[in-house]
Amino acid sequence: MGEMVTFTSNGHTCDGYIAGTGPGVLVIQEWWGLVPHIKDVVDRFAAAGFTALAPDLYHGESSTEPDGAGKLMMAMNLDQAGKDMSGAIALLQERSGRSKVGVVGYCMGGGLALFIASQRPDAVAAAAPYYGVIPWASAQPDWSAIAAKVVGEYAEFDDYAGPAVSAALQAQLRELGKDATLHVHMGTHHAFFNDARPEVYDEAAATESFDRTLDLFRTTL
Repeated sequence: MGEMVTFTSNGHTCDGYIAGTGPGVLVIQEWWGLVPHIKDVVDRFAAAGFTALAPDLYHGESSTEPDGAGKLMMAMNLDQAGKDMSGAIALLQERSGRSKVGVVGYCMGGGLALFIASQRPDAVAAAAPYYGVIPWASAQPDWSAIAAKVVGEYAEFDDYAGPAVSAALQAQLRELGKDATLHVHMGTHHAFFNDARPEVYDEAAATESFDRTLDLFRTTL
């Protein structure tokens, strides 16, 4: 359904997978990279009436093994990733003809969704972090800068972002006056949305989450 594109990224370039027409949605990858599953997610948002774009934050690299994915994630230049995501927002604004976009991210991408929402409060009107993880101590967002409505999806059995972590983040955001609700799906595991990983995929939770994210974007964009 979609196509690969190259866009400018603050003096550099970044590739990404884009599909659809309508309001813009930035889709941020898991630590695996811009793999077929993420492209399929872009297609799903496109089918739902959005212009969806997933930037390739690893610039051509990906992994199918946790060790390799972890190395790629930790080696990623966060400053450049921020520029790449901002460049992707500019392309979405151009394609959609709208100044506001939504952002959704999974695992590492969930953390980066909040990161770019804090960097680009002028553009990000809605953020949907799925089991969002921010593993870089130097990358903690300026939570006070976020202007987006935040509706997150988290798992009960998650070694990275379990219920205690999501509850603390929700409380922190609300104390700052943010419109934030982080849902916990009982009985699920990290990456429950990823239907390419049957060992953790949960169809009911994935469907509920996706429907709620669509509603978030439709009511804010």
